[in-house]
Amino acid sequence: MKTVDYSIEGMNLKIEMDMNLDSEKRITAYYIEAIRNQTGMTRPQFSDWLGVPLRTLQAWEKGTREMPEYVLRLIAYKVRMEKEAGRI
Repeated sequence: MKTVDYSIEGMNLKIEMDMNLDSEKRITAYYIEAIRNQTGMTRPQFSDWLGVPLRTLQAWEKGTREMPEYVLRLIAYKVRMEKEAGRI
């Protein structure tokens, strides 16, 4: 495992990831999980808050389903704006 600094839509994240992974799906999984962890929400709470089916969120976080980068950016932006407004 290696700690990686990642910045997306104004959010700075420190992510522990296995650098031997070659799957872009799995790398994105680390990012979405780190963003969710910033909210303090569980998967069911986060999926409900986003309006995304729980199974879809689970698949994104497990790396079994590819998440488009623009969706990741939109989620990061929403989380950052809601945190700045004090709503989460």
